[in-house]
This record gives sequence, structure tokens and C-alpha cells, in this order.
Amino acid sequence: MAEYRLLGRTDLKVSAICLGTMTWGQQNTESEGHAQLDRAMDHGINFIDTAEMYAIPPKAETQGSTERIIGTWFKARGNRDRVVLASKVSGRSQSAYLRPDGKGARLDRRNIEYAVDASLTRLQTDYLDLYQLHWPDRPMDLFGSGTGTRVPKPEDDAIPMEETLGVLADLVTAGKIRHVGLSNETAWGTMRFVQAAEAGHGPRVVSIQNAYNLINRTFEIGLAEIAMREHVGLLAYSPLGQGYLTGKYQGGARPAGARTTLFERGSRYEKPGVEAAIDAYLALARNIGIDPTMLALAFVTTRPFVTSNIIGATSLAQLDVALMSESVAITPEIEARINAIYQLHGSPAP
Repeated sequence: MAEYRLLGRTDLKVSAICLGTMTWGQQNTESEGHAQLDRAMDHGINFIDTAEMYAIPPKAETQGSTERIIGTWFKARGNRDRVVLASKVSGRSQSAYLRPDGKGARLDRRNIEYAVDASLTRLQTDYLDLYQLHWPDRPMDLFGSGTGTRVPKPEDDAIPMEETLGVLADLVTAGKIRHVGLSNETAWGTMRFVQAAEAGHGPRVVSIQNAYNLINRTFEIGLAEIAMREHVGLLAYSPLGQGYLTGKYQGGARPAGARTTLFERGSRYEKPGVEAAIDAYLALARNIGIDPTMLALAFVTTRPFVTSNIIGATSLAQLDVALMSESVAITPEIEARINAIYQLHGSPAP
């Protein structure tokens, strides 16, 4: 059954595996989403992550559909009190469909208050346990669009972090959210949020949701120490590198029904050096007799700075493999072999 860990400095215990939901409402139907939730709960998973923008790939026709599916499940099962529910407000965006005035999104009072109320309505609940800033308000490379680095622009007009935290503080007081987290954030940004909270500008962030996997270990440089020393634990997304670490896309393969096959959104994991790195991890998995999916997931779950590993599935069979990965032990010998591959291949998919 599931292992549980404290969320930041709170008294909330969340399962070490979190059920990601972003395919529901596009790749998955409502009934399939409900079936995944039932299966995860039966396994002891108590942590669900979603966002106002989901389903993914984002588009006006499906925006908010994932939250609506979770909401109908809550209504049907009557079990909201058994779940730690996390959602996200979109950062700076030009997507007109996110807001009724068509002006896109920012992390200011008007946008955040609208977003949280809309999410609560779709989710059929009156509070969120964790409300995360999906990405920063300041301009930067996101979701693997760059090389993992960013040179700040002189015309940066970001909403001040203190202002954003002030809005979130009011939402905590109103009982609409319990705790606050970050996502797709940098080491500098994380510490600035921590410092702003310590200066009295709002709630202290309890988590950070960033990509982390065998071919993207950039979190370990800077952010891992912050996560451990400041108790801002990682909620790791894309632990399978969008499915690439299963090996199903090697050699340019495009399996029917797979995300990259359907949507051609795999550019983050098709950079120079990625395929060679994946080949090395697949060879290791064969050599030690562990399913490569379970090896990749177990590596993420067992890192000391990870609070929860966000897994996603489009079938119950995939979900079962992900849930079973908790039983895989990453021994010192296996970790040494993983690190030897990392020394040669680094993080080719930041």
C-alpha cells in the first residue's frame, strides 16, 4: 500500500505517489477518469493534482474539463474529505480563453480570485488543500522550450511576488485554499517567495511542482537543497519523460493512441542526446531485470527531496504499473549504475 509524507511544514500527509489528471477530458473520458480515481484510492493514494488549464494539450474547448470530471466523481462518491486536492492557477499567458474578458492570465488579484472560484465550482468543493502557481508571472522559457537557462529581460514587468502572496493570504483567510505551492519555478524564484513570506507578505510555500526524471535532473542543481532545507518539497511531474523513458518512442516509433502520436508535443524529449541516454537506461533495466517504467518511477519516488511523484496514465493497466513501482527498491548498487549513466549523458531534456 501507499507510503505517506508530510507536505512541507504542514500537518497534511500525502501519498508518495500523486495521481495526475491532465489527460482527462481529452485523451480520457469522464468514466475513465472516475475509474482511475477509484483504482488509485483503493491502492491508498490520497493526493490528486489538477489545474484550471487541463486537459492537455490546452485549448479553449477542453479548458476546465479535468476539474469538472473530478468534481462529478466527488459528487458521486461523497469522499472529498478523504482526498488532498491540489489545483493550479495559470501564470502569465496570452490565451484569451482563460479569462472571460479575453485578456489572458496574470498572477494578480483579479485573475487569481476569478480562477480559484471557477476551479472550486468545477470541482464541486468549497476548498483546495493546495493551490499552486502553475508557472511564474515573469517571462521565461517554460516546459522545455529552451535550454534550461534564461537571461532576464530588462522589460520584465512581472506582478510582484508580494502582491501575489497577499491575494493568496486572503484566500487562506476566506477558507478557499489551505496551502500554497509553486510550479515550474527557479531556485531564485523559490527563495524569493520564501523570503517574502518570512517578511510577512503571505503564506509560506509548501511545495514546488517541476519536471524531474532520469533525463532531466536539473532540479538537483540548486533547487534540491532548497527543497530539503526549506521544506518546499518537490512534486515531480513527468517522471517518465512524457512516456519516452518507457522506450515506446525509441527509433522514431509512434504507437497508436500515445500522446506524442496524437499531438506531436514531444519536442522536450527529442533533443540531441536524449535517445542515447534513454537507450542506456533501458539497457540497465534489462540487465537488472526491472521493467524500465518501474525503474524510472522508483528512482523519482525515492529521492530525498521528493514529497510526491505525480504519475499519469491513460489506461488502468498503465496506472497499475505506476502504482506497483512503489515496491521497487533503488539499492545503492542500482543508484550507482544510474549515476554512472547520468555522468555520461547528463540531463539532455531540461
